[in-house]
Amino acid sequence: MPKSKIRKRHFLDYSILIPYLILSVVGLIFVYSSTSYIQIVRGADPTYFVTNQAIFWVLSLIVITLMYKMKTDVLKSQQLIVFSTLIIFLLLILTPFIGEEINGAKGWLNFFGFSLQPAEYLKIMVVWYLSYILSKRQDTIQDNFWGDMKRPLLLVFFMVLLVVIQPDMGNAAIITLLALVLLLASGVNWFYTVIIGGAGVGLSFIAIEFLIHFGQYIIPSRFQYIVSRFEVFKNPFMDELNQGHQLVNGYYAMFNGGWFGRGLGNSIEKKGFLSEAHTDFIFAIVAEEVGLIGALVILGLLIFMIIRIFLVGIRSKKPFNSLICIGIGSLFLLQVFINLGGLLGLIPLTGITFPFLSQGGNSLLVLSVGVAFALNISADEKRTKLAIEYEYLKSQE
Repeated sequence: MPKSKIRKRHFLDYSILIPYLILSVVGLIFVYSSTSYIQIVRGADPTYFVTNQAIFWVLSLIVITLMYKMKTDVLKSQQLIVFSTLIIFLLLILTPFIGEEINGAKGWLNFFGFSLQPAEYLKIMVVWYLSYILSKRQDTIQDNFWGDMKRPLLLVFFMVLLVVIQPDMGNAAIITLLALVLLLASGVNWFYTVIIGGAGVGLSFIAIEFLIHFGQYIIPSRFQYIVSRFEVFKNPFMDELNQGHQLVNGYYAMFNGGWFGRGLGNSIEKKGFLSEAHTDFIFAIVAEEVGLIGALVILGLLIFMIIRIFLVGIRSKKPFNSLICIGIGSLFLLQVFINLGGLLGLIPLTGITFPFLSQGGNSLLVLSVGVAFALNISADEKRTKLAIEYEYLKSQE
């Protein structure tokens, strides 16, 4: 193809875009399936939730289109990154004072009827911000890790702390893990890798045991729901009608589905047994309606997309591109692991949504921004590779 006719659309990575589109449409189907019955019983509009989700999806497609058309240099603009970080920081400061409380967490801001969850946007912001900082300090981070990273890490720490006090422990955990992944992927000295990784695993086990045995005595009442979740995690059937209600009915939903499911729209648990089924328990409804086989196909498609994003990062020649894709892939993978881990009883419930399927406009928009980053970077790497090959062939003439 003549160089003059090559456009950015020719570098579009369909192995990322097509799974995203399929998962988003499947998500709309299951948001409608899991909410329409309850809405009809309430005498409300059965299409309310799916319409809201569809509006955010259309907005997401616009954002992806605009971000894909941007040059990668724009995404690496220091002014843009600093401005975006400050906006998120200010929103997080405002949230405890003027935020709306939902399910015990004061984490939403309402602007002209639009509900904004700053903690969701902080996830992609931390990936973007740390990828920029770490890519700029590749030459010095080995020998002067703390001197180089002290201020950025303190800023991230304070923003995570603002999420904790909402309280939103699920998103706080994801953001912390994302920061650790990016640090470990940045080329930092192996000594710090061992220290950070070992300390993270050790402190996690200590914290879990501490919360289970002593949490009810010393944890403030505002955070007591965390203790309850750890107690339920050990055996949800001990409190099946109260704290263990969600987890137990999630098990029933997956059991009902069997291998091939009860059929689309035929879930039993969504009919009032499994409350808020359209959010963090959407995958239980998926398993009930399309069965284990269908659920694994959907999960496999998502894992395929995540692997493709990781591969773009691993193969990238530029540190910023590599770190961004590793961070985005890790964000998607962490949400899948934490959501399914809670659903299957492997870890305590956190309220984290399942990527692209769960109802939640803010979550869908943030994940779509992650897809836009991956598509832009994939195109940039392909263009760079083509330019290198072109120059090489030209030099051989």
